[in-house]
Amino acid sequence: MNQISEWVLGIMAKFGYFGIIFAMFAENVFPPIPSEVIMPAAGFAASKGDLSLILVILSGTLGAVLGALPLYYLGSIFDEQRLVAFTEKYGKYVFVKPNDVTSANEWFDKHGKKAVFFGRMVPGVRSLISIPAGMNKMSLLPFLVFTALGSSIWTAILTLAGFYLGENYNAIESVLAPYSKGIGIAIIVIILGLIIKRRLSYKKDQAHDKNK
Repeated sequence: MNQISEWVLGIMAKFGYFGIIFAMFAENVFPPIPSEVIMPAAGFAASKGDLSLILVILSGTLGAVLGALPLYYLGSIFDEQRLVAFTEKYGKYVFVKPNDVTSANEWFDKHGKKAVFFGRMVPGVRSLISIPAGMNKMSLLPFLVFTALGSSIWTAILTLAGFYLGENYNAIESVLAPYSKGIGIAIIVIILGLIIKRRLSYKKDQAHDKNK
């Protein structure tokens, strides 16, 4: 058992379900410890009879939902109007045009609920999906509902894995680690691809304007 797992189990032993809520809240706001460690450890504690399996899953879900709110409200500060104004002034430096913002908002308006639901089950995306939800002014109630649904599935999977693996629950993190890294690398590649594409598009538009 590594030091992180011992710390998580210690928090649960001292604070019980409130410890799970706090750990999952912190994981969503500034991920110091991934849920891949927290919930399997909680599942292991439930397998020993120290905690209720159902209450562990509910506590983990509640912590995840509460942790999603700060980033949601952070995103809500930057509305479409402000982003468009920002890109009109500084967009040329990062190769983002005002209509890029409008297109992104239209996409999220159409697919936002699915993005929030499935995003809660993707390492590396789970926390960050709250920001575009806030930026696009997704209604709070649907945001909370789809966050809770997606988080409950992810939390239940990790908790049950820890419950049935017992003392071998640490293997879950090592199995999911490459998956998490792969998602992170994919996101970086996509972002770089978009930057390059926007740079080429921006230069093309500039050349077109000069030829008018």
